[in-house]
Amino acid sequence: MITSVQNGDLVRIHYTGTLDDGSVFDSSDGRDPLEFEVGSGMVIAGMDAGVLGMIVGQKKTLNIPVDEAYGPINPAARQEMPRDQLPEEIPAEVGTPIQVETQDGQTMVVQISDVSEETITLDANHPLAGFDLTFEVELVAIGVEPAAEDAGSQS
Repeated sequence: MITSVQNGDLVRIHYTGTLDDGSVFDSSDGRDPLEFEVGSGMVIAGMDAGVLGMIVGQKKTLNIPVDEAYGPINPAARQEMPRDQLPEEIPAEVGTPIQVETQDGQTMVVQISDVSEETITLDANHPLAGFDLTFEVELVAIGVEPAAEDAGSQS
């Protein structure tokens, strides 16, 4: 009996993610397959929905719109600050990641998205926010056994 992916299944996939211009932003090539529970929110919504119904060995192209990927760019997630407040050891260059502490004490990584003589702009949006994404996926396994280190643990 051939089984296909259902919500709640633990699956493994190989994938290559590209932008509309064809540039690759991520791939499992040369690494272990990505393992996740379908429908659990461990991956973007478009990936969860895209693997439903697949069978082991099947390859598929998933065209995932912004709203099912990392969402649109949120202008409120960008903040300008005086350039002289940036510590000297951090380069004031677009794309530089910076770890910051939020008002509630959480730490998060933002990146510099704009630099002028007077200011820098920090951006907390996901780097793939605002983009439609394309994934070439291959379903490697359904119903994967837990990793060895997880198998013996009980709560």
